[in-house]
Amino acid sequence: MQFFIDPYFPDDINAVGDAGMAGFEEKRPLYFSGCKNFLDHYREEIKLLHNEGASGSEVAHLICDMMDELNNKLFQSILYDVDGGSMLEHISLVAVGGYGRGELNPYSDIDIMFLHDGSMPAARVEDVALKMLYFLWDMRLDVGYSVRQISDCVEMAAADSTVKTALIDARYLSGPRQLFDNLSKVILTQIMTKSSDKYIKEKMADMKSRREKYGSTVYLLEPNLKEGEGGLRDLQTAMWTARVKYKFTSPKELIIKGILTEEELDTYYAALDYLWRIRNELHYFNGRKNDQLTFDAQVHLARFMGYQDHGKVLAVEDFMRDYYRHANRVEHFASSLVSQCIWRDEGALKILGYFVRRPVGDGCFVLKGELIIPDEAVVEKNPVVLMRIFELAQKHGVLLNVRVKALVRKSLYLVNDKFRRNREVNQSFLTILRSPKGVAETLRSMHHLEFLNRYIPELEHIYCKVQHDIYHIYTVDIHTLFAVEEAEKMLTGQAKELLPFPCEVASQIGKRELLLLAVLFHDIGKGEGGGHAEKGAAMIPTIARRMGLSKEGTERLEFLVRQHLLFAHISQRRDLHDERMVVQFARQMETSENLKMLYLLTISDVRAVGSDVWTNWKALLFQELYEKAFNVLERGDFHLEASSERVKGVIKRVTELLQDDFPVATVREELKAMPVRLLLSNDLALISGHARLLLGLETSDLLMKVVHQQESGYSEFTICTHDMPGLFSRITGVMAANGVNILGAQINTSRNGKVLDILQVNSPQGMVITDEQRWQKVQDDMHLALHGDVSVAELVENRQRPSLLTARPIPRFPTRVEIDNEVSEDYTVIDIYTHDKVGLLYLITSTLTHLGLYIGVSKISTKVDQVADVFYVRDIFGQKIVSEEKLQEIIPYLMRAIDEWV
Repeated sequence: MQFFIDPYFPDDINAVGDAGMAGFEEKRPLYFSGCKNFLDHYREEIKLLHNEGASGSEVAHLICDMMDELNNKLFQSILYDVDGGSMLEHISLVAVGGYGRGELNPYSDIDIMFLHDGSMPAARVEDVALKMLYFLWDMRLDVGYSVRQISDCVEMAAADSTVKTALIDARYLSGPRQLFDNLSKVILTQIMTKSSDKYIKEKMADMKSRREKYGSTVYLLEPNLKEGEGGLRDLQTAMWTARVKYKFTSPKELIIKGILTEEELDTYYAALDYLWRIRNELHYFNGRKNDQLTFDAQVHLARFMGYQDHGKVLAVEDFMRDYYRHANRVEHFASSLVSQCIWRDEGALKILGYFVRRPVGDGCFVLKGELIIPDEAVVEKNPVVLMRIFELAQKHGVLLNVRVKALVRKSLYLVNDKFRRNREVNQSFLTILRSPKGVAETLRSMHHLEFLNRYIPELEHIYCKVQHDIYHIYTVDIHTLFAVEEAEKMLTGQAKELLPFPCEVASQIGKRELLLLAVLFHDIGKGEGGGHAEKGAAMIPTIARRMGLSKEGTERLEFLVRQHLLFAHISQRRDLHDERMVVQFARQMETSENLKMLYLLTISDVRAVGSDVWTNWKALLFQELYEKAFNVLERGDFHLEASSERVKGVIKRVTELLQDDFPVATVREELKAMPVRLLLSNDLALISGHARLLLGLETSDLLMKVVHQQESGYSEFTICTHDMPGLFSRITGVMAANGVNILGAQINTSRNGKVLDILQVNSPQGMVITDEQRWQKVQDDMHLALHGDVSVAELVENRQRPSLLTARPIPRFPTRVEIDNEVSEDYTVIDIYTHDKVGLLYLITSTLTHLGLYIGVSKISTKVDQVADVFYVRDIFGQKIVSEEKLQEIIPYLMRAIDEWV
């Protein structure tokens, strides 16, 4: 496409230099109208080409050519207006930055430099620059500018690497060509040469800082297309570094210099093209400059790029999987090129030779903190070396040299079925897993070089696999590697301060490699659709057989993968005071070793999901289930103790504790009326405290108590009153109205009509609420609500809705309600999965009350914006709901109430 701006102006404007031509400022409105029409027309033409499938490179270069035409016309017109064009011999218009590279996307910044020879007053040059800039700014273009002489460029580039980078990409637009050519020579001979080592180090520091800001992995949930790892900036940094190191004007010269192969350069251009195409559409979609691949943008881009849903796999998940694969290649290309720029010259290596490198076996050497292989033929002769490379790097605590990384990638064809079954290979891999340090780091290196997937092809199912939701921060494979890192921290004791009890359990593990394999494989079935735990477990025998694992090891590995969701489910969603349920769980574990490994696997899994998913509350629930199940297993039998005898013993001992303050008969009657589960699931001191509150109802109809558990991250709020319809619903409403987050609730109704409800609560941010005024407000509102002096619904409605949940589009999943009548002997269990909203818990509890259901236990779980709440309920007669008709009524009624709640 060619661009012609002149047809958009009246003839007298185009007659530049004619005596009858009026000044630029006088005809500014005509210029403005002409330029706007020019841009509007060609922008639509370019967008049409983009929509019809034009490549990212083609569109980026066309936008750049369009801006060249506009800027050159304006520059020349303004100079003629200032002094009839004589300044054209002294000022050149230069494109710098991305514009200088010829890489503009629809809403990119446009950076220009007014380069002058210093023969004119600076004020006149500045006047030209400002006239042009104000015109472009009025056209709503994002323009950055500078006014410099060549000497300024040299001085500023020496002081600021950002200026140096912009000048490296300088490109001639208009004005005296010789002036620009002089600048080009200075850039090549002085700017790019001076302090080149310092410049490269600064670029490395910039890259590190950028990755810390935008995420230190390619596989983030919502990656930044430009600044994130594997994005455009990585490619640009690599080329800037190479240009300073090797002094070239065109990337093709890197082939001649032997730095890159033609294939590698093709990879570079293909990566640019791919990222530009996505970025072009991202700009068009947002109507502005935006480089964040947000959830809604991902869905749109997947459709635009031609992806379609198939089966249970969403189009957006396939699109993002391909994006991550491309990003991985970009990161590898950029890192390899940058590493070559900072690595010592080949000649220096030969001179130093054997005097400094240390042999470590299998043709491998350690040199300056890196593993090198001088004779790469050793890999072809003995493919086992491919695995030994990682083992040796881990053993000696060194990195793989860039050439070794390239060798691994180009030798992947050697990793075949024979290699996978090789005893030496498998022993080497298990040695890596047994090492006291560097396991996760080594596996990450294997994964990054795509060696891990070749060695264990089943991992290919989850490679770059996306879970399109708000709380899985990483792709499945990266989540898995982070989970391995979490497990390793517990096994080595590195996490002892943060996770003392899990680290103690980890120190008792027999075969650490089995635990790490279980963590590595726990989500391996996710690439196969639903029921990933069962599907993953079905893959284990084949993998274990290849690796030469024992029968016992295979069975344990299969068990851990199959049951890896069970521990979290039971601990967070079931009543841990239900002894029958705990015994049933312990029976499933079979051995204490299975329990220990499943406990550690679950912690690793949860902590690797995202920084906000693991909480002190979860830690307490996990530990409680572990200890109770462990005690059952250690007891050696799975029989329940006779509760009646235990209850009698508790009543006797608590009566003795309270006999000095209350009449013995009164205490005994109060304790006999208390629910059995309350008496059997707490220690004597706690039961005594509960009894005091219940006895206190003789003088007051409502008692409340708050105890802060700072170390555990929550407060325990206890409320004691007489039973009334919808009591728990009112309590949850008051909590919602005061911005108090409920983690769990135990609802205890005595046979004498007294109620003791115990809630574990904290702030929505997960912090302990210590503000006494806030708690006083909660108690004041609770008095009003329970006495009927205020509408709880109005309290909830008046609560300021948080903007967090509506700040940006996020994936939505339908509300789900499930009923379980098997897990508890005494209650029907209702599981509710839906999206969080203000007052949701109040809505659910009031709906259950409306259905005539009484709540005995409630467990609350929230993952970012999604909740998974559990309610143990009975009917008005205190029985489980067994009527099929009633069960069929509950689910649609709840779903309708939740989905219609605004």
